[in-house]
Amino acid sequence: MKAKIRGTEIYFDVAGMQLAPEDNDFVERPVMFMLHGGPGGDHLRYKQHSIELQDAAQLVMIDHRGCGRSKKTRASDYTLDNNVADIEALRKYLGLERICILGTSYGGMVAQSYAVRYPKHVEKLILVATAPSYLFINEAREYLKLHGNAEQLAISKHLWNGSFKNHAQIMEYFKAMDTLYSTTAKKNKKQSFGRSKTIWSHEALNKGFAGFLRHYDVRPKLKNINCPTLILAGEKDWICRPSQSRTMARLIAGSQLKIFRNAGHAIAVDAHKQYIKIISAFLKKSLPGKNSAKITKRKRLT
Repeated sequence: MKAKIRGTEIYFDVAGMQLAPEDNDFVERPVMFMLHGGPGGDHLRYKQHSIELQDAAQLVMIDHRGCGRSKKTRASDYTLDNNVADIEALRKYLGLERICILGTSYGGMVAQSYAVRYPKHVEKLILVATAPSYLFINEAREYLKLHGNAEQLAISKHLWNGSFKNHAQIMEYFKAMDTLYSTTAKKNKKQSFGRSKTIWSHEALNKGFAGFLRHYDVRPKLKNINCPTLILAGEKDWICRPSQSRTMARLIAGSQLKIFRNAGHAIAVDAHKQYIKIISAFLKKSLPGKNSAKITKRKRLT
């Protein structure tokens, strides 16, 4: 499906029911926007490793502008500010007052930026393998110097310089970097970054790492987030080090932090069962003062 908003077309797909039958009742589940990484990726990996979350929420999986199946526009349009504004426009387009948001990697940066700008519209926030500022780049580069091989050090220059020329070159990068992104890359080959069916936008990826990510910083505004927040990090994540998640947890009041010991950036693959379990429990937990999710009186269905 595509929503025509803000002069472009944003692709989104939906999994799960908002009103779901349970015994002789119906349960109202939250609607959760799922924001992919990159910049420049798409929503497809969520369908591989997070689809079970539809039992706890209605999932709205989104391709950021110019990414995946969303409309291609000018590279100058591929900014974090536009990604945030697009999420707000899609919320209104779908007629939703409040949404849950799950953002992974760069998607977590969009999620934080949205939550500090529109706090009254965020019911719950889930930040997965992400960071609150540009400092993640320096930490990643230092980690790579210590743990990367010669091929990885060489090919990563395309990321730091924002110099990818096409989709194929990005796939070459991920094939070389797979074992750094995921601790289970060799075992879970079908879900590795290097074998992903993601439609990569090299323009969006370059725009981020050569431009706005170098000065991205939401730390001073994280105090504005007042919704229940869950932060997940991989102890062996090379590009969004767990120190970044600890910073978010310190700055977001009342947030929960979980660091998975044997997981890399691909937490949803490396610690799949735990990932699904902790997020599902977080989504199902009632908000303080909120009525039960049961929306009908118990009666026999006809």
